[in-house]
Amino acid sequence: MTESSKLSKKIFSPENEKLIKEVISRVTKFQAEVDRILSPFKPSIEIAQTFQLIENVFSKFHVIAGEINQRHEDRPTLEINDEYDVQDLLRGLLKMHFDDIRDEEYTPSYGGGSARMDLLLKNEKIVIEVKMARKGLGQKKIREQLIIDKAYYKGHPDCKILYCFVYDPEERIRNPRGFERDLSDKVDDFETKVFVFPRMV
Repeated sequence: MTESSKLSKKIFSPENEKLIKEVISRVTKFQAEVDRILSPFKPSIEIAQTFQLIENVFSKFHVIAGEINQRHEDRPTLEINDEYDVQDLLRGLLKMHFDDIRDEEYTPSYGGGSARMDLLLKNEKIVIEVKMARKGLGQKKIREQLIIDKAYYKGHPDCKILYCFVYDPEERIRNPRGFERDLSDKVDDFETKVFVFPRMV
C-alpha cells in the first residue's frame, strides 16, 4: 500500500467520517437558526424585485421625459411642468410592470382632513407620492408636505410602503442624498422610501 493510500484511508476512517458529518450537521443547523432569526428583516425575493422595478423607473424618468420632448416635426408632447404631469408619465411607465395602478383614492382622516393618494399599487400595498421641485415649491415646502403625507398614509390599510418620488430637474433641493436619508425610515410595519431624481452627482 502506498503512502498516499495509507493517508487517504486514515483521513476517511469511520471515526473521521463521523466527525465530519457531525460538523456539517451543526453548521447546517446553525445556518437554519440564523435564517430563522433574520427572516423577519429580509424582504422576500418578490418584494425586492418590486422595489427594484419601481426604483429603476424613478432613475430613468428624467431621461425618458427628455426623450418624449424631442418629437419629429415639433409634434405635440407631454410637457413636465408640475406634479400632475410627472404623475401621468410615471403612471404610464409603471404600467409596464404593474397591472393594477389606482389614483385619486382618499386616505383615512388625520387631523380633521384626508388626502388623495397619487398612485396606489393595491396588490403590492405600495403608495407612490409625487412631488416636483419648482418655483413656489422648494425644499422646505416639499419636506413639510412629505412629513404630513407620511402621517396620512400610515393609517391606510392598503399602504405598507410609501414611495416618495421627488422630481427635481432644476436642482432646487440642496444635498438631495441627505434629504432622502432624513425622510426615509421604517416605523413598525410602515416604511417610507424617499428618492430625489435626477441625480446630478
